[in-house]
Amino acid sequence: MRSDPAGLFAGFKSRAEAVSAEVRRFATRTEALGFVLSFLREEGVADAPDCFAVWADCPFLRRCDRAALGREVPGLRFDVTPETAAAARVGISQMEWAAARTGTLVEDATRVEQRLVSSLPPIHVALIPTSGLVDDLAAAFGRVDPRRAAFLAAITGPSRTADIERVLTIGVHGPRRLIVVFIDDLEGAPA
Repeated sequence: MRSDPAGLFAGFKSRAEAVSAEVRRFATRTEALGFVLSFLREEGVADAPDCFAVWADCPFLRRCDRAALGREVPGLRFDVTPETAAAARVGISQMEWAAARTGTLVEDATRVEQRLVSSLPPIHVALIPTSGLVDDLAAAFGRVDPRRAAFLAAITGPSRTADIERVLTIGVHGPRRLIVVFIDDLEGAPA
């Protein structure tokens, strides 16, 4: 794995795991893809109602054979609609930036598919280039091109709320589980 002189990954991992996110890091896209496919099989992804996974179009996918992925994990779909995302067990998206200081992911969510897969299924797998790791939210927002990004999403851990009699509840307003996958050789958004 590439070096991390500022210790940003360790900081992100510590803060994200403190709010119940699961964090992994892989040197290559191949290793990360192997992890994702294995994870989907372990989670019981299948070609059946409420058992499939939806994967939003992203730079990671552009070099993959989607038909082969679908054969390897039946139930893995790439046709993201409000209906498929709401009925999926797992949503997979690619984020652009991660703020180490808060353990927060930031994505250009201008395309509705990005928002659907990261907010509707009960499990969200977020892929992120390690090069997108920055110190804080100000640094992440400083990388955003406002001419290109009309909608940003910031995600810190699984969905949680305590607005019902102050009892903490996970997964009411979004995924109950967040798996963050850093990939060293994945290219990120322009700085």
